[in-house]
Amino acid sequence: MGTVLIYRLGSLGDTVLCLPCLHRIAERFPDSQRIVITNKPVSTSAPHLSDVLAGSDLINGTIDYRVGSRSPLELGRLLLQLRMLKAEALIYLTAARGESVVRRDIRFFRACGITRIIGAPVTSDLQTNRIDPVTGDEEQECARLARTIAELGSIDLDDRAYWDLRLTNIERRVADDVLEPFGGRHFVAVNMGGKSVENDWGEGNWQMLMSDLHSRFSDLQLAFVGAASDARRAMMLAAQKPEQSLNLCGKLKPRETAAVLSRARLFIGHDSGPLHLAAACNVPCVGIYSNQQKPRKWHPYGMWHRIFHPSGPISSVPVDRVRNAVVSALSKEPSRCQQC
Repeated sequence: MGTVLIYRLGSLGDTVLCLPCLHRIAERFPDSQRIVITNKPVSTSAPHLSDVLAGSDLINGTIDYRVGSRSPLELGRLLLQLRMLKAEALIYLTAARGESVVRRDIRFFRACGITRIIGAPVTSDLQTNRIDPVTGDEEQECARLARTIAELGSIDLDDRAYWDLRLTNIERRVADDVLEPFGGRHFVAVNMGGKSVENDWGEGNWQMLMSDLHSRFSDLQLAFVGAASDARRAMMLAAQKPEQSLNLCGKLKPRETAAVLSRARLFIGHDSGPLHLAAACNVPCVGIYSNQQKPRKWHPYGMWHRIFHPSGPISSVPVDRVRNAVVSALSKEPSRCQQC
């Protein structure tokens, strides 16, 4: 049995976005040990890549290192570790960081004895998310990644099988247990976390939205998900209707959270990992983005989401428009993604 290395950096959302590529790699190298070279978590609230993929059989292990390390000792240890694996190939599956960085990485992997490198974005086209000539929107990152490994075959991003997290029965039973208070009733999942203040819609907006929704839907059940750091805000909002709310922030592993989200009627949240988990589970999302990135690049894939991506700060997204999007999604099956 040979070994295939996959170079992928990032945390929860970044890992979900490369799911279609990981499925394609597993299809092309079914009998190989698939080992991911990835980064150590950048914070305590950022899950490791293995926390997202463990038990899926899409990968067989990880090797992590400190991104940005210039320690000769640390890099030498990594080089020796990779050289000992005698990998048959390396799939370069990380975000575009400039051609000079890619060529530096290639030199390092060559020094590790790897002769076949697939997907390294050494051209400006593979480095860049293409721009739609009509809308001016950037190509979604999952589509750019799929282009970089076209050598392994095409990937139909509309095929839901390519987004399958392969949740286990144990993870689904955990979801059943924590959702038992809802008694099988429909619920909406909510996440108000994020990596930066620029991506935070603000407590006032969230309070107003939840009040509006409770007024319109008297039986609205809410499940708040996210990291432990999101628990305080979730507790504050859950207090509006404590008998109809579950605060699961910090209580579940990423894949258990995915199992909970897979049962949700709708997801509402910031640009964050849980939003991409929900989208991977085929749950319609109402996403609230900031203007830190161009539209679409980091949006969840699918035509059934409603995304608010303002030209100004995230606080400029009106509460009433988010409320109307939620009401519409809960009133009927959403038909296509709307750029709001």
